[in-house]
Formats: sequence, structure tokens, C-alpha cells
Amino acid sequence: MQFKIGVFDSGVGGLSVVQAIQKALPELEIIYKDDAEHVPYGIRSIEEIHSFVKPIFRDFIDEGCKVIVIACNTVTTNLADKLRAEFHVPMVGMEPAIQPAAAASKTGVIAVCATPRTLSSKRYKWLKEQFAKGVKVLEPDCSDWTQMIENNRVDREKIAKIVDDICEAGADQIVLGCTHYHWIEQQIKDLTKGRAKVIQPEAPVIAQLKRVLKEL
Repeated sequence: MQFKIGVFDSGVGGLSVVQAIQKALPELEIIYKDDAEHVPYGIRSIEEIHSFVKPIFRDFIDEGCKVIVIACNTVTTNLADKLRAEFHVPMVGMEPAIQPAAAASKTGVIAVCATPRTLSSKRYKWLKEQFAKGVKVLEPDCSDWTQMIENNRVDREKIAKIVDDICEAGADQIVLGCTHYHWIEQQIKDLTKGRAKVIQPEAPVIAQLKRVLKEL
């Protein structure tokens, strides 16, 4: 049986997630929606983001999607519980992979590259309290990365300085906490020069999606 699923992100970031899902689960019919008109989400209020997202999720359900993948850390960390309560459809979220990063760190220092709205969320705070006890979590200012990637104007030097600074500060795990950043994952890996491992959550999201689909 072919299932139809929805994948949402604020902008082009979620397309990397769509590609990963298509590769792992080619039998799925995927409807992808973004909100290019209002990107970036990471600097907006939660109320504003909710007002943008709610009609899009309604469209997913009206179009027959059985599962919605929230390929946006900002929406997942701030609104996933509210959206699940409103729509009563299985949702697979995407949030910063603090648990595997903290568990894998040998130096006791990790870095989380994410939007300001993700970093200020209660869910993110909970993830740190649960899984990063005794681990130093660096949170570099990546607030303009989404816009850079969305406009295809990546400032390599600026990114290089941030990556170098966090590696110099001892981080041996770098968490990509925004799907837009997946598009520069290889760049970031190259810039670490082997000093840190780069972690992003596409594989765990696909594993969770498979579990959810089995239960339908």
C-alpha cells in the first residue's frame, strides 16, 4: 500500500530531508511544502510561526497525508506538541541531536548550530538538561545562515571562522540543528579538518518514520 506523507520546512532546507526519505523509502508519495514567503522562521515569534504553519498542515491533511514530517527544528522544538493536539495525525519531528553528540564526545564539549528560536525553546532546554549533563554546549551565532543558504550566498569565510572557533574551544561534535545547514554539511566537515564530527538527524528521522508507517 502506498502512503502519502507530507514534509514541511520553512524554506529549501527540507528538500535535503525529502531526498533522504525518497532514497530510503522510494514507495512513498511525498508532498513537500515550504513557506518561502516568511523564511527565516528562527527570528520570528512562536505565535507568528504557528499562524503560518497551521493552514499548511491543514492542507497536508486535506490532501490525504497520513504522516507529517516536520523537517524544521524551529517548528519541532516550539510547536510540535501543539500541532499534534490540533491535527491528531502522526508527526515526525526534527530536533538538535544533543543526545548522540553528548554521548560520543571525548572532550566533553559539543557545539549546536541552530536558529535563535530553537535555542531559546523549552524543548531544547529540556534536551540539554536530559542528555548533556556535565557536557559544555557551545551555541555559536548562526542566525544568518538560513538566509545565506536560502539566497544561495554562503559566506564561506564567516562560516569558517565559526567552525574554527568552536573546534579551538574543544568541541569534537558539531550538531546541525537546522535543516538548511544540511546543504553546507560537507563544507562544515571540510572546515573542521578532522577535529570534530558533524551530526545531523536525517537517519534517525527516517528510522522513526518507518516505525510510524508500520503502525498505520
